Amino acid sequence: MKRFHMHVGVTDLDASLAFYTHLFGAEPSVVKADYAKWMIEDPRINFAISLREGAAKGIEHVGLQAEDESELAEVYARLKAADRPVLEEGATTCCYATSEKSWIADPDGVVWEAFLTSGGSTTYGGSPDLDQLANADAATGACCVPQGAAPAPAKTCC
Repeated sequence: MKRFHMHVGVTDLDASLAFYTHLFGAEPSVVKADYAKWMIEDPRINFAISLREGAAKGIEHVGLQAEDESELAEVYARLKAADRPVLEEGATTCCYATSEKSWIADPDGVVWEAFLTSGGSTTYGGSPDLDQLANADAATGACCVPQGAAPAPAKTCC
């Protein structure tokens, strides 16, 4: 069963750790000096936060985490069927994990990743260059999102 993924940039890691621990009623499964992750079963989500001092904060990207290679192939097929540019990053290290990843941006620039995690890493990892994704207007300077993309315009209402 696939798991929804959301990564949020925060400016105060300690305050955000406390907030999300209370919100989810669970301790994070990974805590680093600049990062934390909760693997929640109800709702089934991989929720991560990372420190973004002076950079864009808020939702960095969303995604679908596969449990095995067949689920990842299914999600990759859906990305390709969406008729948008797809960046097949392949094997990579990001957010203290080793994974197989592909990326896509929706028509409004929301960046999605599809991935299968194969293990942990002692390093945070890098960010892919997703400039080739049309309308990839996600936050700049964030982990695992386009480098050089412009921030999405702020909305004043729902």
